[in-house]
Amino acid sequence: MSYKAGIVLAIDELKDRMGSSMVAIKKHMQAQMPSDKKWLNATFLTALKSIVAAGDIIKVKNSYKLSPEFKKKRIEAAKPKKAAPKKKAAPKKKAAPKKKTAPKKKAAPKKKAAPKK
Repeated sequence: MSYKAGIVLAIDELKDRMGSSMVAIKKHMQAQMPSDKKWLNATFLTALKSIVAAGDIIKVKNSYKLSPEFKKKRIEAAKPKKAAPKKKAAPKKKAAPKKKTAPKKKAAPKKKAAPKK
């Protein structure tokens, strides 16, 4: 998971009314991070600044919360798109008439078994 996605997920899951602090976001991300990955604080800070600059989250005093525009985008992205009206199937072509095969000759009648004496 990228740092940007992790930040958005952390803010969403913490559900603080006035916004989540940077420390709370960082702790939440570190708890969710796999043990084999190393925490990069500089990457976290640049990701946080870029998200604020993009307008996806809003900085309120010393906290961050999701912007209303970003919430609308997420809701629209989550909605299943309406399927385009299905086109009617093209009318099926009539099967070509089968060629008549030459009539088969009747098998020769079987000989009657000779009566037993």
